[in-house]
Order: sequence, then structure tokens, then C-alpha cells
Amino acid sequence: MASSAGQASMIQLTRINQQRLILNSDLIEQIEATPDTVITMTNGQKLVVIDSADAVIEKIIAFRRSIQQVPASPPKAEN
Repeated sequence: MASSAGQASMIQLTRINQQRLILNSDLIEQIEATPDTVITMTNGQKLVVIDSADAVIEKIIAFRRSIQQVPASPPKAEN
């Protein structure tokens, strides 16, 4: 998952019908682990995906870690 401006907070999931879904993880209100994984968005929309609730959480954490990485060494100031 790239952290380009066009994909800010986006994670890739798969709907029940095998259709790929790119989702803004900042807009997730809750994740339910019923027999299927049901994601409720902040606007009330519900999405059913084949990814487990744990997998969705792992994708969100991995994405957030990727955008919070700091450079190994700070840039050197020019004199």
C-alpha cells in the first residue's frame, strides 16, 4: 500500500463476491466478526468482506506504521 496523496489511509480488502475494494481506513467506525466480517463506516454504510476482522486490523496497523516511519538519519543541514 503506497502512501501517496491519492491513497491516504487506504487499505485493500475483498468483498464477498471477490471484488477488490480500496477502503479509507479513517472512515471505519466499527468491525464486526460475525460469520462474515462486517465493516460499518462513519456514514452508516455497511460492507461485508471475506477478510477476517483480525486481517483488517492488521492491514490498518501496517498502513499506519508505513506512514509513520521516520528516516534512519535526519537530513544534514548545509552550512
